[in-house]
Amino acid sequence: MVIRCGWAASAPDYAAYHDDEWGRPVRGDDRVYERLTLEAFQSGLSWLTILRKRENFRAAFAGFSIPAVAAFDESDVARLMADPGIVRNRAKIDAAVSNARVALELPGGLSDLVWRYAEEPGTPPGALADVPAWTAASTALAKELRKHGFRFVGPTTAYALMQAIGLVNDHIADCWVRAEVTALRSEAAAH
Repeated sequence: MVIRCGWAASAPDYAAYHDDEWGRPVRGDDRVYERLTLEAFQSGLSWLTILRKRENFRAAFAGFSIPAVAAFDESDVARLMADPGIVRNRAKIDAAVSNARVALELPGGLSDLVWRYAEEPGTPPGALADVPAWTAASTALAKELRKHGFRFVGPTTAYALMQAIGLVNDHIADCWVRAEVTALRSEAAAH
């Protein structure tokens, strides 16, 4: 029997995301921007909703190309608001466009900024209940992102981003993916 983090057992989409993506290091400004945008859209919703609409989001947001989204205008926002394949929340759509504009002008890039907040490996969580909703590092990351002008990035959203792109490894101790993610994080830290 394969042991996974408890949240991954509730739906096949979750299991695939958990097994193939969650916690693995993600670098590159567009790739980090995608994850940040999706985490912001998830705020107040189930991650499963976002996961199932992810390909629609990618199509609607030009593959999360920062320069392309930064160039979106009011007609693009109207198009997004009419798109039933994504979450049609005006504040979140406006934030995604605004965040792309901020990311485009960010000295050093978004990926480098976010990766400065990678946490050192600690004691693996024994159960889902041991995984925090936010940390001091996610609070600091959210504060820095907001200082630069990013929106919809509180400590909880920042922590979800950190988990998703490998800044922390919150796979539970017995999870079959944990060792692989630990090794990938070590490789990423060496580069």
